[in-house]
Amino acid sequence: MKVAIASDHGGYKLKESLKELLSNDGIEVLDEGCFSTDSVDYPDYAKKVGMDVVSGKAEFGVLICTSGIGMSIAANKVRGIRAAYLFNEDGAKFSRLHNNANVMCIGAKYVSADLALKLARIFFSTEFEGGRHLRRIDKISALETSTAEVDNSK
Repeated sequence: MKVAIASDHGGYKLKESLKELLSNDGIEVLDEGCFSTDSVDYPDYAKKVGMDVVSGKAEFGVLICTSGIGMSIAANKVRGIRAAYLFNEDGAKFSRLHNNANVMCIGAKYVSADLALKLARIFFSTEFEGGRHLRRIDKISALETSTAEVDNSK
């Protein structure tokens, strides 16, 4: 399995720890940055990971910032991405089971490296349930095109 990972400066230390832990689990990790604690803009990294996932370069994505919220908002702007903000094991399970999420977002302020690894293991190993949930995923995908057609000139 190949996973794209990125962070902003607030998530850098957790990204580095999680990257090592995932590699120890035998997961190939594609590090898209950032590469220090120098201030950067998180949407740039959310886009990189999102594009890796939608292009098939990576099976899943992991994004980390201080809260996890900004990365989640930014990643969900990439067509084809269903990014889930995760902070507990139940959320990791259901984000995949019911929502077929393909990017997990976590906040370094709230999630330890050990918990991040637990969340990632659950996220990567849980299969999408399909069934009635597929109809809902299709409606989410339809929003990506229908909302782009809104005329804001009025």
